[in-house]
Amino acid sequence: MSGKKVRVAVNGYGVIGKRIADAIAAQDDMELVGISDVVSDWRIKIAVERRYPVFASTSEAAGKMQAAGIPIAGTLDEVLKDIDVVADATPKKVAAANLERYRAASVKSIFQGGEKHSLTGHSFVAQANYASALGRDTTRVVSCNTTSIVRTLGALQNAGLLKKARGVLIRRATDPWESDHSGVMNTVVPETVIPSHQGPDAQTVVPELDVVTIALVAAHTTSHLHSWSVELTRPASKDEVLAAFRAAPRIAFLNSAEGIVALNSTIEMMSDLGRPRGDMWEVGLWEDSLTVQANEVFYNYQVYNQAIVVPETIDAIRALTGIETDGARSIAKTDTALGLTRDFLLTRKTAEIPAK
Repeated sequence: MSGKKVRVAVNGYGVIGKRIADAIAAQDDMELVGISDVVSDWRIKIAVERRYPVFASTSEAAGKMQAAGIPIAGTLDEVLKDIDVVADATPKKVAAANLERYRAASVKSIFQGGEKHSLTGHSFVAQANYASALGRDTTRVVSCNTTSIVRTLGALQNAGLLKKARGVLIRRATDPWESDHSGVMNTVVPETVIPSHQGPDAQTVVPELDVVTIALVAAHTTSHLHSWSVELTRPASKDEVLAAFRAAPRIAFLNSAEGIVALNSTIEMMSDLGRPRGDMWEVGLWEDSLTVQANEVFYNYQVYNQAIVVPETIDAIRALTGIETDGARSIAKTDTALGLTRDFLLTRKTAEIPAK
């Protein structure tokens, strides 16, 4: 496909789908042919405001959309005839049922982490296994928490420092826009199964990881918090561990000394920085609290669940279609287009520039 744009549709224009659509539109080697959904409320009307061609995922939905005054360009089956790849961001179970539909249309497909690894036989995080996704018909971008685990533990593994990892995940109860009708209120609920699914899920991407995760669901909607205890292969310094994280993509650094002391601090900072929807695509790792004791390291980081998988989905599009065969180049291209960074504040970036 060298020399032409990959034609992409997004099926499901919800929390993740709308962000994927915007990210596709920001790439110079991709064309967003349209988005497809079944809703006819304000959510899909935003897509119309953005001038995205809107398609109906079902014939029943088409009638409801037209009755609501939404101009539709056709049906999902019609758009599938005109694209190279579809990014599926529909709800659980709905997505799994769509795979045969995509196969029948000879369209490559990307699913999100709510689906099982067995659906596609391949799970994806760009920095870890871009090469094994090249030319495949389908893959699954793992969940927000699993993506963060692969990014951070992969950084330590690539530096030859990782022996085993044990993590506690304090999960947000629900997405912010759903807080009026679902989620945990005024309590914290421990998940009953240890390990929680994120550790085994990370092993679908990097099978050799020695990782165990424990998850708690808390009464908040402002993203997830991870606390990790990692045994290193040897004693190391804090600077060496931080250098390993800095060598990896899509990890950015937070400092409580600068007032970034909690999840809401970061969310507010993203908004003030003018990030689209206040999104943080990076893993936000607290640099000043990271502690190393001989061959053990302890650290905390934040996972903005609504956005972290978006750049991975963009890279998955390139890998499946083969328009970029080098994972590092795809990551760099995606990150430049979206505006990912290593340090959020200009003062920190300036401080890293050596004096002449």
